[in-house]
Amino acid sequence: MMTVHEVSELAGVSKLDFNAFGTQEMEEYARQARESWGQTEAYQEYEQKFAGKSLVQEQQLGIGIMSIIAELGRMKKSDPADEAAQAQVEKLQKHISNHYYACSDEILSSLGRMYVGDGRFKKNIDNAGGRRHGGIYAPGH
Repeated sequence: MMTVHEVSELAGVSKLDFNAFGTQEMEEYARQARESWGQTEAYQEYEQKFAGKSLVQEQQLGIGIMSIIAELGRMKKSDPADEAAQAQVEKLQKHISNHYYACSDEILSSLGRMYVGDGRFKKNIDNAGGRRHGGIYAPGH
């Protein structure tokens, strides 16, 4: 696992900001997620996986996903069909599946559409990915 410093360097930021998603904003996202997906298997799996996790464990998972996003940000100008880009997308999908919920191709595609269609989501992902690189590629857009 990468250290916070290594993720920061990879992302092109001097300090990795765990506040890219502000507390109030995270609470709003959580409320919207419960309303939209609370009855789904994926959401219930997420709740089970996070039950009892400490703040340190949650931050470690955050570092893991942010490092994957930072690498995707470095690939932003690459051809999305490129083997390395596809491997990184697969790495993201596996990370989500292993630590949050089963991330099917359909769910991954939905996350991509959220990135393209929701300015708040895009801004926060870009900030988490680092200003220099920023962003992820959403297939079909």
